[in-house]
Amino acid sequence: METESLLTACRTRTPNSVRYTGRMGKVEKIEREIQDLSPEEMTELREWFAAFDARAWDRQIEADSKAGKLDKLIEKSVAEHKAGKSSPL
Repeated sequence: METESLLTACRTRTPNSVRYTGRMGKVEKIEREIQDLSPEEMTELREWFAAFDARAWDRQIEADSKAGKLDKLIEKSVAEHKAGKSSPL
């Protein structure tokens, strides 16, 4: 098989890139399944994923906080507030 036709056979297009794979992976399978969802199912998926993603974000922030990764940011924010560089939300 020529190189160009081999690459064409293994290429999958995504919204922002072209990816080359030897076989279909999990993400590609999920992408195909999502494309077949009804509008109602898509709404349900969006709601589920938003909640799933929010929980993951919360866990990451909590872990970063416990590990001290946010300490410098907090110190800087408090110092700027004390210096009058903040405004009410």
